[in-house]
Amino acid sequence: MPLCFAPDDTLSKPLFLVPEGSLPPSLRPEAQAFAAAQGFTGALGQVCVLPDAAGGIGAALFGWGTPAARARGRFHLARAAEALPEDDWHLEGDLTAPEAEEAALAWLLAGYRFARYKAAAAPKARLKCPAGVDARRMETIAAAEALTRDLINTPASDMGPEELETAFFALAARHGAQAQAICGDDLLTEGLPMIHAVGRASPRAPRLLDLHWGDAGPRLTLVGKGVCFDTGGLDLKPSSSMGLMKKDMGGAATVMGLAQMIMALGLPLRLRVLVPAVENAVSGNAFRPQDILTSRKGLTVEVNNTDAEGRLVLADALALADEEAPDLLICMATLTGAARVALGPDLPPFYTNDNSLAAALSEAAAAVADPLWRMPFWQPYEPMIEPGIADLDNAPSGGMAGSVTAALFLRRFVTQTPRFAHFDIYGWQPSPAPARPKGAVGQGARAILAALPKVLAL
Repeated sequence: MPLCFAPDDTLSKPLFLVPEGSLPPSLRPEAQAFAAAQGFTGALGQVCVLPDAAGGIGAALFGWGTPAARARGRFHLARAAEALPEDDWHLEGDLTAPEAEEAALAWLLAGYRFARYKAAAAPKARLKCPAGVDARRMETIAAAEALTRDLINTPASDMGPEELETAFFALAARHGAQAQAICGDDLLTEGLPMIHAVGRASPRAPRLLDLHWGDAGPRLTLVGKGVCFDTGGLDLKPSSSMGLMKKDMGGAATVMGLAQMIMALGLPLRLRVLVPAVENAVSGNAFRPQDILTSRKGLTVEVNNTDAEGRLVLADALALADEEAPDLLICMATLTGAARVALGPDLPPFYTNDNSLAAALSEAAAAVADPLWRMPFWQPYEPMIEPGIADLDNAPSGGMAGSVTAALFLRRFVTQTPRFAHFDIYGWQPSPAPARPKGAVGQGARAILAALPKVLAL
């Protein structure tokens, strides 16, 4: 990422965080008069550059607004990174430790640009990392978020199963991890039949990607949905719904970003990452509505909508992960529109039966400005995913509780692992916001990272 922290030994200019309706008393009277003449009031997001005695840049003010205004968003300092001229800056203002971390990360994330296909100028202002904030950790998190965004933003023409495999192997190589890909009709039909069924209609062969890292500590397994493009299959999506389906591998991109954080920070654990990478396409050998598939776990699944394919590929990957019974198993997927209807694009739901895990995730989400909302594995809805003709239904009729029934479906494939959580993420920023341009965005990874020391007693 081009935007970075300034070296600690660099001379820097003060950037004052100014609450609404006040100015720093340490400012000279002429500087206060200059700010007032510019209409600076301290409203959230305002920026005012102050001259020094020689007419150069002496300092800057950033409107810190009111607590109520700040609570309506996050990463506000990214606006200063975007607006300030090239120079080295340091913050002046009272921040809590979580606020200082959020401000530092906001500055770094403001430098993200997806420039693979078109040049894009990034901000040039640099910030000294605030006191008490771990600069290396923040830079590691920002770089991992950039990886996630780049993967999701890349169109399916350049990010199919094979290209996702290339990125996966590159991630493993950077951190000394072991990676393999299970590909080919014989291997998949034998051991991962639902991954094969979903991906077989595409000329871009389906595969399962598998990464191992670390040789001591608790076992953590991450499973991410890697549907590189989703036409809906024979239950074809309308064009209005297909337009964003390059992001249907957002779960894979997010667990890869999280894995990069874990490996780069050297967390003392044994990590496994599983990504079923497929393209849900249409051809003469596509799987069909009313087909009954037999999963890796032996459970049979009636296909009542070929557009509910994500849970099918995840089911085989989760069954494989569950055979090892890791200490914690996490699944991340851009799975249901129902989750967006319930909570919108900015607030992903997560599901777990473990109350201590849920509490740790919720606490971490609030602390690191990575919002999450717990939803229930609601057992009275179990009959909705039981069609009668097979063990499970991949798309219950009626449209009710779609995110919950999808989560219940996935849980059927996790029977040996003591702690399991499923995240139904969106992976997309529909309109620009501070530190989050329109386009791909990571969700949940930073909260999970923050929760791991408590959850796994690291």
